[in-house]
Amino acid sequence: MANETLEREIAALRTEVRRLSAWTDIANLQAAYGYYVDKALYDEAADLFARDATLEIAGRGLFRGQDRIRTYLNALPPMEYGGVFNHMQLQPVITVSEDGLTAKARWRAFIQIGWLGREARWAEGTYENRYVFEDDRWKIDRLHFFTTYYVEYDKGWNEGGVELAKPLDGVEPDETVTVAYGAFPHVYVPPFHYANPVSGREWTEERSRQLSTLTGK
Repeated sequence: MANETLEREIAALRTEVRRLSAWTDIANLQAAYGYYVDKALYDEAADLFARDATLEIAGRGLFRGQDRIRTYLNALPPMEYGGVFNHMQLQPVITVSEDGLTAKARWRAFIQIGWLGREARWAEGTYENRYVFEDDRWKIDRLHFFTTYYVEYDKGWNEGGVELAKPLDGVEPDETVTVAYGAFPHVYVPPFHYANPVSGREWTEERSRQLSTLTGK
């Protein structure tokens, strides 16, 4: 009996260690994505995605599979003299599955974009992402970024926001957007993948739709 108890405890500890290790690996993975995108290292960023991953950013539609994600990323502006393209990955809530093979995470991105003599903008938004343990390493399985606001630096959000980004010219998505919403001054709260850690209350898409009715008020 004592040996059985010890074996159960060891198995539980191994599971806990595996999940804690996954948390760290996923946090590093997402941070690496931000650093690569910052410097327009789009092939490096694309390598972080699983084979059958999806990517959906703002209103640009959904891209399916690593190759299509690579095509989309490489259609973004290059890093050049006078450019700023920072995407800070902040405030993670990472939920690893019981078997330690999949995970979900919510992140906040704070963004600075600008070109010398042309424009300067602030942006902020939320990721609700999914991750998978593939080929003995963690990869991004779904990246979904919801823009909260996109504004001109010299005006600020009190002057209103830039319209939600639409599909890139010459790069058609594989599917249309899966969630229709508007950036600031519109209001939309992406559904939380996790329950309230104290009350246990689940967040539903219905609650997000109810909050989105604040639009225009």
